[in-house]
Amino acid sequence: MAPAPSLPVHPPSGPSSSDVSRPPQGGRPSQKNMTKAERRELQEKQRAAKAAAKANGAPPNGQAKPTPNGSAQASAPPKKQTRINEAAVPPTPAKNQTFARGHSASVSATAAPGNARGLRIFSHFGLPKPVSAVKGDIHPAILRLALQFSEFKITGANARCIATLIAFKSVIQDYVTPPNNTLSRHLMTHLSPQISYLVAARPMSVTMGNAIRQLKLDISGTDIDLPEQDAKNALCSKIDTYIRDRIIVADEVIEETAGSKIKDGDVILTFARSSVVQKVLLGAHAEGKQFSVIVVDSRPMLEGKRLLSILSSAGVQCTYILLPALGAVISEVSMVLLGAHSIHSNGAVYSRAGTALVAMMAKQHSVPVVVCCETYKYSDTVQLDSFTKNELAPQGDIFSSFPSVKSRDKLTLENGPNLEILNPLYDLTPPTFITAVVTEVGTIPPNSISSIPVALGRLL
Repeated sequence: MAPAPSLPVHPPSGPSSSDVSRPPQGGRPSQKNMTKAERRELQEKQRAAKAAAKANGAPPNGQAKPTPNGSAQASAPPKKQTRINEAAVPPTPAKNQTFARGHSASVSATAAPGNARGLRIFSHFGLPKPVSAVKGDIHPAILRLALQFSEFKITGANARCIATLIAFKSVIQDYVTPPNNTLSRHLMTHLSPQISYLVAARPMSVTMGNAIRQLKLDISGTDIDLPEQDAKNALCSKIDTYIRDRIIVADEVIEETAGSKIKDGDVILTFARSSVVQKVLLGAHAEGKQFSVIVVDSRPMLEGKRLLSILSSAGVQCTYILLPALGAVISEVSMVLLGAHSIHSNGAVYSRAGTALVAMMAKQHSVPVVVCCETYKYSDTVQLDSFTKNELAPQGDIFSSFPSVKSRDKLTLENGPNLEILNPLYDLTPPTFITAVVTEVGTIPPNSISSIPVALGRLL
């Protein structure tokens, strides 16, 4: 009698693990035969593969496409290779998938050719850029001024402030109050896009900010019962008064005060070009004082060349050097005269890049450093460095090579694939390097700059 056929016997919990792990022929193991943990692991693998494929811009490997008969068919590599790749992908925790996806995208964006180069640490600097399309009702005087600002045709704190106020006079004279509105209210709204357009061309200076703040105060205080043309004439008269009192007359007082500190035989050193320092030097020369001037300059703007031309044409004995040669002449200097873009409540002076180096060298050699600065350049903020806020000078610097074997046009430095030109426009001089600040309200030590509003009798 033949023995009875043996039947497979499974434990009460189900089939053996070897049967579960053995996938059906021609496909993945059925999810019905998987445990809950295995199904979760498979889903995490699929999410990770899909996220990686999406970051790389390619379809995920082994992504299944439904066929007309409803079965799943792999669209990429062979099925065996797909199973090997999936087994090699470690499970990614769900909470880390967002980070992994963002990190992969950022890496791929960084590695992509044609994107922005490095030095993103300086990306917050105000970049000189062409004026964009007109948005809103922009006055032609503002359009012209913004173009001059963006091309650095008008530079210097005083020149920019005066040009801005003169342009606003044209805006005010051409302004017509709409019906059912008052000039004191609607003119403020009309000036806002004009100001925004100027700021888009080049970041606003402290001098422009103080002048615009005073103009808005005058507009808000206009009598609503005053005829429109009389009100506009009164505002233009106040603008002229501001320019005369805070800039022109202030420069005359500073010229007299600082000029009295220049003696016969002195060697005065100055950096770049400051309009008020230029007036001080020309005024002292007109008084018959015999002194010489060392003009220190630096790239890329080389503003000292214009000051050198003006002083030498007036008969002042001048010497012109670049900033790296400062150490060779600093020991012969009697006094350093510097200008300022703005001055802050902690006594720090914000001026053309290179000013801090000149002041530091003078301090090291016990040479007095005198800063000539009008009070309308005062800012009640505290600035500790020139990194948090700065601008970039225009490109186009000429790189001179000796002997000159190329034409001048081919010596212009421009950004390239492996070249990033960085020219910060300003730096910050700490108050410890400054001996005194000459203003129209007197000579003030740098640690007492915060008393300027008190000296003026009002808050700026």
